[in-house]
Amino acid sequence: MSKKATFLPMNLSLAPFLLVLLYHLLSCVAVHGVQEKKILSLHNNIWSPRKSYEAPSSCFSHNLGKGRESSTTLKMKHRELCSGKTIDWGKKLRRALTLDNLRVQSLQLRIKAMSSTTTESISEAQIPLTSGMTLQTLNYIVTVDLGGRNMTLIVDTGSDLTWVQCQPCKSCYNQEGPLYDPSVSSSYKTVFCNSSTCQDLVAATGNSGLCGGDNGVDKTTCDYVVSYGDGSYTRGNLGSESIQLGDTKVESFVFGCGRSNKGLFGGASGLMGLGRSSVSLVSQTLKNFNGVFSYCLPSLEDGASGSLSFGEDSSVYKNTTSVSYTPLVQNPQLSSFYVLNLTGASIGGVDLESSSFGGGILIDSGTVITRLPPSIYKAVKTEFLKQFSGFPSAPSYSILDTCFNLTSYEDVSIPTIKMIFQGNAELEVDVTGVFYFVKPDASLVCLALASLSYENDVGILGNYQQKNQRVIYDTKQEKLGIAGENCSF
Repeated sequence: MSKKATFLPMNLSLAPFLLVLLYHLLSCVAVHGVQEKKILSLHNNIWSPRKSYEAPSSCFSHNLGKGRESSTTLKMKHRELCSGKTIDWGKKLRRALTLDNLRVQSLQLRIKAMSSTTTESISEAQIPLTSGMTLQTLNYIVTVDLGGRNMTLIVDTGSDLTWVQCQPCKSCYNQEGPLYDPSVSSSYKTVFCNSSTCQDLVAATGNSGLCGGDNGVDKTTCDYVVSYGDGSYTRGNLGSESIQLGDTKVESFVFGCGRSNKGLFGGASGLMGLGRSSVSLVSQTLKNFNGVFSYCLPSLEDGASGSLSFGEDSSVYKNTTSVSYTPLVQNPQLSSFYVLNLTGASIGGVDLESSSFGGGILIDSGTVITRLPPSIYKAVKTEFLKQFSGFPSAPSYSILDTCFNLTSYEDVSIPTIKMIFQGNAELEVDVTGVFYFVKPDASLVCLALASLSYENDVGILGNYQQKNQRVIYDTKQEKLGIAGENCSF
């Protein structure tokens, strides 16, 4: 027998009061968006001093399986998790902020130089600080086969030139495994200074391998120099070699043979440049992968492996949300960068307002902390503090000024952060990308976003906020796709 609804009589004298109460409840829901929140566990064992998860040999295995004929996937990991060394996360996390700031300053200098009408403003000191050159923790590596030898490369969408350390080396840092030796490779070829490839070096590094002579001896090799904001650099000459990306072999790949390299490179063999100039790996493999690549950056907390995929085979994706696309902004002054149009953002379901929405923002795998124009950052900070209230505050640290002491909590409920791009493409920051642990014991935990110095500086979407996302770069159709994904392989 079905149950009938029961209606109770209501005192009509209470009706005005109830209507007012209902109005206020609906207003709270509208204003606060039911405060969308997620739970973050504050005490994860990885932050205590310990050895890395895996031995280097297992970390650097590079093939995750073959997709279609025109696609391939590489394993991607945090470099420090593969070092085999005891990691003092507190020291490294604090150091990373300082170095990340140097990178961003160098990027802004290069952007200003590219916007200038004079070429003299581009100098070695204004070349961007590349990921892995400075960051000892929060960058990502893959392993490729270069001329039959495994090389571990730091992945960077903000750089164009791919380079490795080479023998004979005048001055090289210590790396895991042997240096590349072109003299023992039958497929290596020298790139000459009078070639068109050498002239393309201008766009990639800000300097060209000019033909000339030293002490009466004519120079024939195409020499390059890339300097970074912290004093790190790589110097050498261009060459071409076969490179194996998973199951795909690319012949005559142009790269930098570094003969003099200095800086905080860690144990990596060199750098993989995924920028947009003609010497980048993306441009050189256009016929192989149609200008499409994607990555899924794993969370540092669980030691998982992510992936770097080349080609259009979407079957390798493991996204949990549908892919939404936004156009890549066409800006001749920023032609080597990937630029998006940031049209909005929300905190805990509350839409933010700022006159700076609608401006360009770089997406960069080498920068750690996302940088926002001051007006947008102020709106983010104000709403975040409104929703994340009642927790003990802590002093600012480095570039981070919204900090808390959360040592007495096992976990906390934090507001969601969403970024909206042109075309309504949405990136919901993973719960592990909201807070930055300046101190591993959670006594100094800060909102992992920072303000730019000036409103007209270009914003940067860093890798800390890209964790557990499938980010798809389609350079041929000039669009970028975003989808949530658990980056664990």
